[in-house]
Amino acid sequence: MPAKTNAAHIEHLSKDKKLLPLLQTLEPYQLKKRKNVCLRLCASIMSQQLSTKVADVIFKRFLEIYDGNEPTPQQIIDTPFDVLRAIGLSNAKVNYVQNVAKYMLEHKADDRKLTKMSDDEVVEFLLPIKGVGRWTVEMLLMFTLGRENVFAVDDLGIQQAMIKIYNLDPTDKKALRESMLKISAKWSPYRTYACFYLWKFKDTK
Repeated sequence: MPAKTNAAHIEHLSKDKKLLPLLQTLEPYQLKKRKNVCLRLCASIMSQQLSTKVADVIFKRFLEIYDGNEPTPQQIIDTPFDVLRAIGLSNAKVNYVQNVAKYMLEHKADDRKLTKMSDDEVVEFLLPIKGVGRWTVEMLLMFTLGRENVFAVDDLGIQQAMIKIYNLDPTDKKALRESMLKISAKWSPYRTYACFYLWKFKDTK
């Protein structure tokens, strides 16, 4: 990622005086794009409600099914249910992972197709998949497609960080959400970077 891009998002986000101390103390975030959208979406589903450590172990076992290679959607579909269960996935997660593979194959949804879509189009396209929620798609937009202006308002880590930094009241969930959206609007078009700094802030506390 070019240095000027870093400079642009840091300069813009620095206008938020409560966010500024994070930008001054944390390492600048480098936004990256990753290939194989189908696999990244499956990995995100596998990791839901698990610690990072456990999720990493399960994903490693998943790749071992395919001799360490990244499987195609068809290979995932062809993998027996019991084989996927044996790596530590619940019945529901096995179904969700195979749902993703079937959907991507049926809709010919490769990396190129999703790359051409806007953020809203990606959300609209992927949400019909059973087992895929908005948060999952937002993580895909950020960490696989490398989109700069995504704000994960329902992410618990983001909520906890903003409650602390902006002294928000967590008791009224609707009011909290509205406050977060209002604050984050000022970060546009670099909201993904802001989310990263908020996550890092939470991890250091």
